[in-house]
Amino acid sequence: MDIMLFHSTYGLRPAVRDAADRLRAAGHEVWTPDLFEGRTFGTVEEGMAFKDELGRDELLRRAVLAAAPYSERGLVYAGFSLGAATAQTLALGDGRARGLLLLHGTSDIAETASVDELPVQLHVADPDAFEPDDWLTAWYLRMGKVGADVEIHRYAGAGHLYTDPGLPDYDEEAAEATWRVALGFLETL
Repeated sequence: MDIMLFHSTYGLRPAVRDAADRLRAAGHEVWTPDLFEGRTFGTVEEGMAFKDELGRDELLRRAVLAAAPYSERGLVYAGFSLGAATAQTLALGDGRARGLLLLHGTSDIAETASVDELPVQLHVADPDAFEPDDWLTAWYLRMGKVGADVEIHRYAGAGHLYTDPGLPDYDEEAAEATWRVALGFLETL
């Protein structure tokens, strides 16, 4: 499977490269574009300030340019938190997308979005201040309306970016469970 894996608001950190290596070890081809052009951040606030300065349109332009050379292959879009939101936007706009793997995040759904049974898997902390229950319920229903086949996996007590061992949110048990389920999902695509 060809996977376009987007980083979080922290930037292209070692945890993203490690995740890509894990996916490659399972037989996938993976790209990890650096949408922040080498910048990484120590806090969510710093990363969000940079993202806001960069602007949503520029972030998406960079993501589209990164994915464009490979999109004819039928990509699986994936990402962490902000990168998951970016992956979702691209997948819902790419008729050749093979799947969508969301780790720690979702995004608004365009009114014009429409897919044909796109397989989607979301892994999220429970609770998660960035992905509250009412938002996730509305998101799930809206994704179903646009034609996505969605499954959600929640991890009680985990922090927001619980798969990143370099952050305080890290939860080894939840992270390993996420990767087991996610790798199984990718094998079905």
